Amino acid sequence: MMIPACRLEDLPRGEAYRLDIDPPVSVFHTEDGEFYAIDDTCTHQDASLADGWLEGCEVGCPLHSSKFDLRTGAVDAPPARRPVRTHEVLVADGMVYIELSTASPNLPPCVAARLTAGTV
Repeated sequence: MMIPACRLEDLPRGEAYRLDIDPPVSVFHTEDGEFYAIDDTCTHQDASLADGWLEGCEVGCPLHSSKFDLRTGAVDAPPARRPVRTHEVLVADGMVYIELSTASPNLPPCVAARLTAGTV
């Protein structure tokens, strides 16, 4: 099921838009005009990747500089070791939509514990 993320005009090139769902997801609009969606939480520690820096098809974590490939979710620079989950993106009629992955997210232990306890 595709869910609306944001209006296209609210996501300029080089920016990210964070969806406050459980777990949060961020949509990135690269300088090249591509759109990618990944889980927003770094797999190393609790940090928002939407607050990081976007460089090409990589996002850098603002906390410890781990880097993730937006296309695959793979870790491109430590200290993170586990990839982030990726989601499908569709742009139609001036809206950005995402199809959430059915795979389990790779959340850091502190975030996973909060979600399990229901205290997000």
